Amino acid sequence: MNTVGLIVEYNPLHNGHAFHFAEAKRLAGADAVVAVMSGDFLQRGEPAIVNKWARTEMALHLGADLVLELPVAYAVQPAEWFAYGAVALLEATGVVTHLCFGSEAGALEALLPLSRQLADESAALKAAVAEELATGASYPAAYAAAAARTCAGDGGDAAAARALLMQPNNSLGLHYLIALRRLRSGIAPLTVRRRAAGYHDAAPTDAAIASATAVRALLAEGGLEAAAPYLPLLTADILAREFAAGRGPVTWNSFERQLFHRLLLCTPEELADHHEMNEGLQFRIKKLLPGLESPSVTELLKQLKTKRYTHTKLQRTLLHVLLQHHRSALTPEALSGGPGYLRVLGFSDKGQELLKRMKTTSSLPVVTRAAGLDDPQLELDLRASAAYASAMPKREMSDLFRDYRQPPIRL
Repeated sequence: MNTVGLIVEYNPLHNGHAFHFAEAKRLAGADAVVAVMSGDFLQRGEPAIVNKWARTEMALHLGADLVLELPVAYAVQPAEWFAYGAVALLEATGVVTHLCFGSEAGALEALLPLSRQLADESAALKAAVAEELATGASYPAAYAAAAARTCAGDGGDAAAARALLMQPNNSLGLHYLIALRRLRSGIAPLTVRRRAAGYHDAAPTDAAIASATAVRALLAEGGLEAAAPYLPLLTADILAREFAAGRGPVTWNSFERQLFHRLLLCTPEELADHHEMNEGLQFRIKKLLPGLESPSVTELLKQLKTKRYTHTKLQRTLLHVLLQHHRSALTPEALSGGPGYLRVLGFSDKGQELLKRMKTTSSLPVVTRAAGLDDPQLELDLRASAAYASAMPKREMSDLFRDYRQPPIRL
């Protein structure tokens, strides 16, 4: 039985995702699909437009058979750790045979040689990254340049490698391949070329497919009617229901009070104790706060932005402050141990069969209810869900405790 794994955010699930889903099943000859999905906060350091339960419904309606939550400890990390955590979850199920991801390259031949060269993270690669960072480059640009230099030293084409890695889905796909090698996984990788819309495209470039960024912009500017041509019908219905109930849309602006309260109360030393807060960024934040004419997350990010600090890096850093992610909890040593559990968000009838098989194949405990499991990563998940619930347009006390009570969604 072939089971293909997908690593998703579905923020929200759109027609491009539906295309990738169908292609992944076709390429893998898959009988079932396991989706590892970020929870309420995402890799670019921003909140999801609707909560993980609504997005789980979207995934199940699309045809996913089992939806597992990527712990927030990995979901809001740079590409390396995001990929490692997600691939480790798929590997831990013991039932996933293939992993299919989207890429600009659309072919593994372009990425596999790089993954073999970069998987051991050699001293030469680390030194090259440090040298690139010293020039003022952002980390993604520094890694791409350093990786290209390393590959050139092994006889590769540096210019081609750098161009390849500067494309976001290629870069993330490379890290999936690296994670498979580091975990010595037998999962077979596959890739699908991104169709029509680029990852960062802020406006639709196709009659039916738009990037998630463009879809969210349409939702913000014109509501569901404007975004509907780019969404499966059931996604639009779920969004309409969530918005009507006051459970969305959620944006960074929804967290302004929480975030600024934390930033103002923390001393520079306390800010410095948060994950990804480095190179004196805490002093820059404290210096800027009193001078903000109209305090908002958008304005703070604008003022903090430099060539060195990408918008995504800054968003993640502020998110770590909001969620109280301290350095000691998210060290490389801690993250390299992988997730500690498989949290089930939803399943189909076929997914129930997979769960039965996983009783003997899984290398991690399978969790269907959060209450009763003592795990530091799960504690971070529960904290993140409570923070998210408290920022919904309509705040309900029951939503603060939903993670303790909500069983997996079954379709």
